[in-house]
Amino acid sequence: MTPAPFNTLPGDPVPRVRAFWLRSEDGVRLRAAHWPSDVGLGTVFLFQGRSEYLEKYNAVALELNEAGYDVLSIDWRGQGLSDRLQEDPRPSYIHDFAEYQRDVLELVVAADTLDLPQPWHLLAHSMGGTIGYTSLISEMPVASAVFSAPMWGINFGPVPRFVVAALASSGNRLGRGGRICPGSGNDTSFTLRSSFQKNPLTADGVRWGRMVAEANSWPEVTLGGVSNEWLMAAMRECDHILAMPLPVQPTLIGIGQTDRVVSIPAIRRRLEGWHDCELVELTGSKHEPLMERAPIRRQFINATIRHFRSVG
Repeated sequence: MTPAPFNTLPGDPVPRVRAFWLRSEDGVRLRAAHWPSDVGLGTVFLFQGRSEYLEKYNAVALELNEAGYDVLSIDWRGQGLSDRLQEDPRPSYIHDFAEYQRDVLELVVAADTLDLPQPWHLLAHSMGGTIGYTSLISEMPVASAVFSAPMWGINFGPVPRFVVAALASSGNRLGRGGRICPGSGNDTSFTLRSSFQKNPLTADGVRWGRMVAEANSWPEVTLGGVSNEWLMAAMRECDHILAMPLPVQPTLIGIGQTDRVVSIPAIRRRLEGWHDCELVELTGSKHEPLMERAPIRRQFINATIRHFRSVG
């Protein structure tokens, strides 16, 4: 675990975090980070979403530290400062979501090596929720889980799912699997090509401004749109999740009532028969409750901490 860089913006306090490199069993270099607490009530594995990076969650990690929890997170393969998986670094690219489980394995090994305080918990956002669900079913050693707007289905808006699937599949057949799928953006970070008024992520202007500043300052951690290959793999994994068994860990799920990124109906379908699970519907929240206006954000973070403490 050799030291890795961790970016800051001018005026930021000295970060209370140790970033380091990991190497997966298939040779991919991964950037991870540990935020230590002073109390050690347990450890939270923080699984970020698509196109995200460690620095984006620094404020969240510090709040969890204040509540007594260590935090351990990772840049998934293909994003952040972890190795990109094809020559063109801008699109999200993965062949199969099972590859992300290699990253999870390395993070668990790192937690064990660092002897991080137990019990361990999972906090997973969006695509991190896709990865996290599979990790739970694969017996990831956590006592509880919290999902923030989990990507168990994708919201394609007015475009039928079969049309999107056909476009991505055609791109793959034409040898364009690593190219950006039409309609998903371009090679520029979403925060730099969207306005605050139209963005689907947050209604908090200050936090949106922070995201824009980070994308401008650290272009190397950002991504553009999704590749045809990533989109096909994501749709397969979402279908797989809806057919998987239910996790045994007590679980909390937070969804925004105005979320236009993930499929809320898919989340509700997965909730059917899931008795050891609490759903928190966040009025006024867009896709990212952890980056939302203070009342929404505090509601969700408080619910998350209460959930972790309820199981140890």
